[in-house]
Amino acid sequence: MNKRTGVITVEKRLFKQFRDTGRDIFLRGLISSHAGNISVRIGKAIYITTRASMMGQLKSSDIIKVPLEENNPALLNMASSETPVHMAIYKYTDAHAIIHTHPPYATLLSMIKDMLVPVDWEGKCLLNKVPVIALQKNKEAEEKAHIIGRLMKDYKTVLIRGHGSFVRGDALEEAYMLTSSLEASSFFLYHLKHITTSFPMTRLCHINKKGTEL
Repeated sequence: MNKRTGVITVEKRLFKQFRDTGRDIFLRGLISSHAGNISVRIGKAIYITTRASMMGQLKSSDIIKVPLEENNPALLNMASSETPVHMAIYKYTDAHAIIHTHPPYATLLSMIKDMLVPVDWEGKCLLNKVPVIALQKNKEAEEKAHIIGRLMKDYKTVLIRGHGSFVRGDALEEAYMLTSSLEASSFFLYHLKHITTSFPMTRLCHINKKGTEL
C-alpha cells in the first residue's frame, strides 16, 4: 500500500488474486505441486506465473509481466512454458484471465473422449460441452498455441488430450469456477459409467432444463 495515498497498487491487488487462486486450485487437487499456470490481461500486457512456480505457495516474485505485442526472449524464458498458449488465447478472445490445470478426472476422460458432455445440472449450465484437442507431438509450440487459441473463440473451456484444461474468463474467479465445475462434472461422468455398468437400471433419471425429473 502507498503510505501517502493509502491506495493499493495494481500489482499488490493482482498478487492477492494470484495467491488465492493458486492456493485454491492446489488444495482442490487440480494440479501437483509445481504444475499449472494462471494469467491476467491488463491493457497490452499479461501477468503470468513463472516456470515451475508452486501454485499453492505463490510469492510475488513468481508473477511476471509480459507485453502481448513484444517478443522478449528473456521474459519468455522466465515465464511459464505455456505462455504462448495464454498469449494466443488473449489474441483470439476477449478473455481477461486464464487458468491452466491438470484436473485428474477431466484429464482421464480426455484420453477416451472427443467431447466431454456433462450430465449434472451445474455442468450443463456452466459448461454445456467441452471439446478435447489431440495435439500432435511434432507440431511447433506456437502452432499448437494458435490451434488452442482459435478453438477458444467458441468455448471458454477446452481439454488437451492426456494433459489438462485451459479455461478463460472475465476474471480469475470465473476461470476458477469453470475449472472446478469441469472437474466435478468429470467426476460424475466417470462414476456414473461405473454405476450403470455394475448396477443395471431399468430407468435412469434425467434432469431437464427446468430441473424436474423425467
